[in-house]
Amino acid sequence: MNALRAISYEIMPFRGTENAVLDHVPAEVPLTVTVTEAKGLEATLDLSSALRAHGYQVSPHIAARMVKNETHAEDIATQLADAGIDRVFVIGGDAPVPVGEFTEALDVLRVFADTGTFQRTGIGGYPEGHAKIGNRELDTALAAKAPLATHVITQICFDAKTTLDWARRVYRDHPELEVTIGVPAPVSRQKLMRIAGGIGLGQSARFLRKQQNVIRKLIRPGGYRPDKLLRAFEPRLGEPDLNITGIHLFTFNELHGAEAWRQALLARLDAG
Repeated sequence: MNALRAISYEIMPFRGTENAVLDHVPAEVPLTVTVTEAKGLEATLDLSSALRAHGYQVSPHIAARMVKNETHAEDIATQLADAGIDRVFVIGGDAPVPVGEFTEALDVLRVFADTGTFQRTGIGGYPEGHAKIGNRELDTALAAKAPLATHVITQICFDAKTTLDWARRVYRDHPELEVTIGVPAPVSRQKLMRIAGGIGLGQSARFLRKQQNVIRKLIRPGGYRPDKLLRAFEPRLGEPDLNITGIHLFTFNELHGAEAWRQALLARLDAG
């Protein structure tokens, strides 16, 4: 399935991340770079620019609650364009207090659309719902954002049917919006449980924390692998009422293991 071959990596802008990417990730693998409240937008923009200079296709996460106003958003677009970055991933963000006028992803998406800077614009999707936002509000927000985006990346969901049902509804309502399925990369039991306990970033960490019983069932000796989850998706990806175009791997910066797993998956697909 082409969707299983189209894999992108999410990385976090920590010390050593740039070198880890260069050591372990081929330049043909698209990357997204998360944003953290502690490090702010600049760490994300700086790492994205550095990796783009090394030849990677990079989508920095832009959290609306860290963007002051329209001028600030335009400046970000200019900075990214100057670095040769033509794609972006826009989220509302987790900061409890916005730094300025913007409070939701739609605020930034409108400015970016007006600038015409980006060829690819991603937004977040929530097959399992959101801890703080009701389903009706999520649907309304998606309807407003979809015309300004090219694709949606789902947050982690360990139930393939739930994700597929959600993707089918997205296709029904927004047929031009591509869906990329977010899955966790192979990771040690200890690291996944630390994330589940709250050491981690964003909505995925909150989801994992709520799903510790599920995680214990999924983790085998040696750690978690997404193979079983992807096998559940595989026979359904070609269905005509879905627009699933790729897999997004939440790497938790475990890049050596993520790339080894990706190569093993590609070898399996080639052999099959």
